[in-house]
Amino acid sequence: MNTLLSIIIPHLQGKKNLYECLESIQTNIPYEIIIVDNNSKDNSVKNIKEKFPDIQVIHSEVNKGYAGGCNLGAQHAKGKYLLFLNDDTIINENAIDILFQMIVKDKNISAVQPKILNYYNKDQFDYAGASGGYIDYLGYPFSRGRIFNTIEKDVQQYNDKKKIFWASGTAFITKAEIFKKIGQFDEMLFAHMEEIDLCWRVQNLGYDVKYHYKSEVYHLNGGTLNKENHKKTYLNFRNQLYMLTKNYKDNLFVLLFFKFFIDLIVSFYLLTKGIKHSLAIFTGYISFYKRLTHLIGLRKKLNRKIKHYSTYSIIFYFIGLKRLKKV
Repeated sequence: MNTLLSIIIPHLQGKKNLYECLESIQTNIPYEIIIVDNNSKDNSVKNIKEKFPDIQVIHSEVNKGYAGGCNLGAQHAKGKYLLFLNDDTIINENAIDILFQMIVKDKNISAVQPKILNYYNKDQFDYAGASGGYIDYLGYPFSRGRIFNTIEKDVQQYNDKKKIFWASGTAFITKAEIFKKIGQFDEMLFAHMEEIDLCWRVQNLGYDVKYHYKSEVYHLNGGTLNKENHKKTYLNFRNQLYMLTKNYKDNLFVLLFFKFFIDLIVSFYLLTKGIKHSLAIFTGYISFYKRLTHLIGLRKKLNRKIKHYSTYSIIFYFIGLKRLKKV
């Protein structure tokens, strides 16, 4: 039987998480599993074929990050559909089939995200993706069910099948043809916000990104890079600047002007977590300015059609002036 679905799992350290993830995978669709080992140093994939003989393991001599790891896996994939999956997830029964059925039925859908719940508190949304991603008019991403460190309990408030702006890289299904057509993940981003950049670009081609509440995935979060790690702060701030420069439709330099002062305030706030987080923001800006000419060149090549943003800004929530309205 021909392979319809390729499940691609980028991996960096952690045998227990990976094995739990693989054991949870179940689907009625003809599928293959591709693990991309991003130069792990803990031998976590050394004997994996003894327990999972049918999986394909691709070894990278360097850590290519989430973006590069997924792209490498996609190059070896046989399926018409690709499911990108973090290695610290547990897949609920029928979750894969539900995503597959939704994307197959509508030729205009480019990606579908499941409901992403917390691995430890299964009645709570997960930090990474929750029930679908959006972006505000200042370019800050947020999710239904999670804004900053405020995470909602799942009381079925987002039990819908809804168009969203971005699907979380924790778990989403896409069409291989569209993924290749759009140029795959931008490896310059390495990790964090690469899925937002991807979803932005596919929507500029006229495709939709959607969420399906009946498909559920549990995410450990931080299994590879803990959210308290200053490297995550660096990647998030740097990649947001990269992504906005490439994709933002309106007056980019006005946006960047305001963002600089907002991020400056945030950097002072982050001093409460330690100086490394504040320095990570400035390091991110230095990296951004070094690549600004290159990014402007990429911007000129893109057909920016989508006004992505909601009229709400999560900054108002951050400073306590306004509650997040339901989207």
